[in-house]
Amino acid sequence: MNKIAAIAQAVVADAVRRKVVWVVVVFAGLLAVAIPALPSYGVGIIDGVYKQVAIALMWVAAIVVALSLAATRLPVEIERRTVFNIIARDVRRWQYVVGTWLGMFLTLGVVLLAFAVATIGIGWFTYGHPMFLLFEAAFATWLEIGIVMAFTVMLSTLFGAVTSVVGGLTIAFVGHAAVSFLHLPETTRAPIWFPSLDTFNVINSVALGNGISLAYLIAMIVLFVGYVGLFMVIGSYMFAGRDL
Repeated sequence: MNKIAAIAQAVVADAVRRKVVWVVVVFAGLLAVAIPALPSYGVGIIDGVYKQVAIALMWVAAIVVALSLAATRLPVEIERRTVFNIIARDVRRWQYVVGTWLGMFLTLGVVLLAFAVATIGIGWFTYGHPMFLLFEAAFATWLEIGIVMAFTVMLSTLFGAVTSVVGGLTIAFVGHAAVSFLHLPETTRAPIWFPSLDTFNVINSVALGNGISLAYLIAMIVLFVGYVGLFMVIGSYMFAGRDL
């Protein structure tokens, strides 16, 4: 675990030095400031519109940060051959893969936390009351994009950055489109057991409802652990069999 933690710490430090993280955070923050200027679509739901747009921006910022980090880290390390310096220190390849994902996941968490705090503060200042349910949306987004990030890291163990980005975008799209095969009514949520990223879509519950229940939160965490664990096992196997 110490080796995984050390790799994760190095990944976080490298991510902080990358301009893309800060550019996305600043850009998303500026957009969040502009949200109150949007039309309210009727008296009484202006708060809901603000939260819906804030969650959408949160998701976009998260996917940009996730793909920019997850798709490039391993290919660049392999191309520069800096990965050999790490593996030569008695670090197993699966530890390198897991530590890389963990560092990116922690970085993503900090970005989403900062964005959530900013949007809650702006909403509090604009509408006169806090919208702490946005923390629930940020957590759900963190878990969902963490899965997309794990899949992208898995691909990057064998493929280049472009293929990994395309793969990450594909699973993000398919993960939400898969629920359409159930032909459910628009107001009905897919069963928690159904393999779909739509489980992490809590925009209606947070923006227009009272948030998510503890049971649903636990279900999201279980699904997250299952998906990430699967992708990390496959990615570690792929990386172990790669000729460096």
